[in-house]
Amino acid sequence: MKRLFRCAAAVALAMIAAPAFADNYPSRPVKIIVPFGAGGPADVTARLLAQALQDRLKQPFVVEDKPGAGAVIGTVEVARSAADGYTLLMMSNTQTANESLLPQRNYELMRDFVAVAPVNTSDLVMVVHPSVPARTLKEFIALAKSEPGKLNYASSGVGTPYHMAGELFKAMTGTDIVHVPHRSSGDARTSVLGGQVQMMIDAVTTMAPNVSAGQVRALATTGKARSSVLPDVPTADEAGVPGYEATIWLGVMAPKGTAQAIVDKLSAEINLAIKQPETTKLWAAQGATPMTMSPAEFDKFLRADIVKWAGVVKTFPNKPQ
Repeated sequence: MKRLFRCAAAVALAMIAAPAFADNYPSRPVKIIVPFGAGGPADVTARLLAQALQDRLKQPFVVEDKPGAGAVIGTVEVARSAADGYTLLMMSNTQTANESLLPQRNYELMRDFVAVAPVNTSDLVMVVHPSVPARTLKEFIALAKSEPGKLNYASSGVGTPYHMAGELFKAMTGTDIVHVPHRSSGDARTSVLGGQVQMMIDAVTTMAPNVSAGQVRALATTGKARSSVLPDVPTADEAGVPGYEATIWLGVMAPKGTAQAIVDKLSAEINLAIKQPETTKLWAAQGATPMTMSPAEFDKFLRADIVKWAGVVKTFPNKPQ
């Protein structure tokens, strides 16, 4: 009976302490790990979000880029961190794709993390170096089919949205284009701008300035509708690949075991931060759209995305390299 009383008292104290703990959170700097390279969409978005959260919560939010191994290195670091709300993961559909692409990971997304909040989503754009003779998507497909295995496309690593978009394009068009993974999206972009790699499917938010400057030629965007940032560029569906669609989205997760009160507080603050007029205006100019969900809704979204990509991977004629 005494043991039962002690257990009940402990539960009651925990219930009282949790909201108080959340009220005091954060009481010291919070680290946001970005498992991607500097200058890419995740890095840029994380820094904007960190500043907004710092302004709102009056504690430093520090962004650290930890790229490598298809985002596994940085993701594992967060999975092994204390579940106290002071180490967060800026993640994307890279992590949901990796659940089926990389069976040897040292973590499982929905086992080792808890969903906090999505942040934003944007379309991708397929670009080629100006030296490539194809001026339209149909011409590029014809060129690739006439020279199987001779054209290359760049990505920031296995499982990233750029890689998955490229493999989906190959599967839907029956083309043989060689995947050239890089350590970061910035490195991949540099290879295409320099002509070392012929093609890349990149985020509109980061590649649009290079398109406007004439450094690359845009063949198609990957959304259901034309991008407001590149309105003269047709969608892949319009340009000759019916039904093709690929996007990049970003979100925040925390190590499993993080107090629900802290998760709820972070989620609420992120949702408020990304809906600020200055933020939505900035993202609109870049081609990104805010995403708002509760932790439970984001958890459901993540699980569905894992299933979706597992199905897509099965359609590839060859396992992505």
